[in-house]
This record gives sequence, C-alpha cells and structure tokens, in this order.
Amino acid sequence: MPAVTVKDLESKSFDEPDEKRRPPMTQVDVVTLGGTTLGRFTFEPGWRWSETVKTVVHTDSCQVSHLGVCVAGTLTVELVDGGRMTIHAGDAYSIPAGHDAWVEGSGTYVCYEVMSAAEYAKPE
Repeated sequence: MPAVTVKDLESKSFDEPDEKRRPPMTQVDVVTLGGTTLGRFTFEPGWRWSETVKTVVHTDSCQVSHLGVCVAGTLTVELVDGGRMTIHAGDAYSIPAGHDAWVEGSGTYVCYEVMSAAEYAKPE
C-alpha cells in the first residue's frame, strides 16, 4: 500500500468550515485539505441517527462507513445485524455501513472523522 503524502502546507479551522450541515440536533463541519475531506461531528444529548440524520438522507440505516476519533461524550452504535459497541472520549473507531447510533447520557458527543465527512448527513 502506498504511503499517503501531502504537497502543501495548509491549515483550516473547523470553526470556519468549508461546509456546514445542520440536520436536527446535528452539526457537521467540513474542511478539505490536500484533497482530503475531514469532519467535526457534534451531536446533542438525545440525538439518534434514525430520528435526526435519517430525516435528510432517507435511508433505513446509516449507509456511510466511518473512521474517526471521539473527543467528548459517549455514542452507542448498533449494526443492522445486531452487533453493538459504545464509543467514549479518547476512542478511535471504525464503523461499517448499515447501522443506527445514539448519544448516551446528558453530554454532547463530538468526534473528528476522516472517512465519511464528504458525504455524511448530506441531503439526498
């Protein structure tokens, strides 16, 4: 597998993203650097994919694969086949397509993703 390389020295702030997506209880802030799209996802307490993002993408389950790191809060993910895991602050994770997810507890969930940001929560 070839090494990933970058050619330009670049920096962008997620506080001034290239794109913002705002389904209910959801903030997706997207930046693109060196041809790679990165995202900061923020989910409010009570957030559940099937009640929020589903309203804009109109699929039965999340059809995006995820690769990222959680920096705050707790998220439980359940695959359509019944597999389940809970992600906590400090965890790196991978999630295949075909799942639902929800925020656990009263804290806001915040993560940074490198794989799904280009398409996550984009209206159909």
